[in-house]
Amino acid sequence: MNFSASSQSTPNFISPQLSSKELELKYPLKLGVLASGSGTNFEAIVQAIQENKLNAKIPILIYNNPGARVKERAQRLKIRAVLLDHRNFKQRVDLDQAIVETLQQHQVEWVIMAGWMRIVTHVLLQAYPNRVINIHPSLLPSFKGIHAVEQALAAGVKITGCTAHIANSEVDSGLILSQAAVPILPNDTPETLQARIQVQEHIIFPQAIALAAKRYY
Repeated sequence: MNFSASSQSTPNFISPQLSSKELELKYPLKLGVLASGSGTNFEAIVQAIQENKLNAKIPILIYNNPGARVKERAQRLKIRAVLLDHRNFKQRVDLDQAIVETLQQHQVEWVIMAGWMRIVTHVLLQAYPNRVINIHPSLLPSFKGIHAVEQALAAGVKITGCTAHIANSEVDSGLILSQAAVPILPNDTPETLQARIQVQEHIIFPQAIALAAKRYY
């Protein structure tokens, strides 16, 4: 699957607009990826690394749903995947402690929430202060939380999009790194709109990771 900018989509606007030179990193980042679903953003990041658009390595993927298709992607891409099923932990902090221990075992420097459908706690955020990056399918601060695409359609807005941001203790908040606007078409459904937003997520997420490492830390 190709996640490049040439994928079909409607006209969009990405900010900030950065050149490849501006996103160059001197040393490779060590990323730990958290995912709950199919893993398209995970694969988009891997592709950006393979195409030398992001100077990084992914030593570990953590997923929390046994049936998540991201496991198969990781196997195909030859990246180690570890299941930490949230149902096996009494509290969120217990899950996050197991996540932190796994990430530290693999010398992870940055945590990438690529469709991670769990609220993170202070345990993870304090272990990786300002180094947890999330992607969300709306133009934050609008439409936080779950069902962001459905929220946008219900509100009748004409433009939505996606946001890559530094995660903090408040859901879908924190420093915004990059955003892409996606127009809402008259006959859009949650599925058609989500598909177009995902195209832009695959573009801005790798860029936002480099931007965070280069500009802010």
